[in-house]
Amino acid sequence: MIIPPIGGLGGTAAPAGGAEGLGGSTAAGLGQGAAAPEGAGGGTPSFGNELTSAINSLESTQQSADAASQALATGNVKDPEAAISTVEDAALSMQLAAQIRTKAVEATQTIFQTQV
Repeated sequence: MIIPPIGGLGGTAAPAGGAEGLGGSTAAGLGQGAAAPEGAGGGTPSFGNELTSAINSLESTQQSADAASQALATGNVKDPEAAISTVEDAALSMQLAAQIRTKAVEATQTIFQTQV
């Protein structure tokens, strides 16, 4: 299975009608902070900071999908394709996060079971 690099695919969804904040959320948005240079310190970003930004991005993607689905259900959306695309992007990003979590748990279990 080939998994694309986090933050490497780019792309944005078009805003959908009456729902706020629907554009710019994709599955690749999980690690958008990874490409941004660090502030004045110039150091390498820590794993904890990257994980926090990935989770925050996932949360914002889920909130955008929630707003898009509500707008679609109430009929307040001008572009239904964009709303559906936003919901699908959120579903894909959640699946990716679940796969990463599963792999991390498996790796941790393997480390703990290793005989020294």
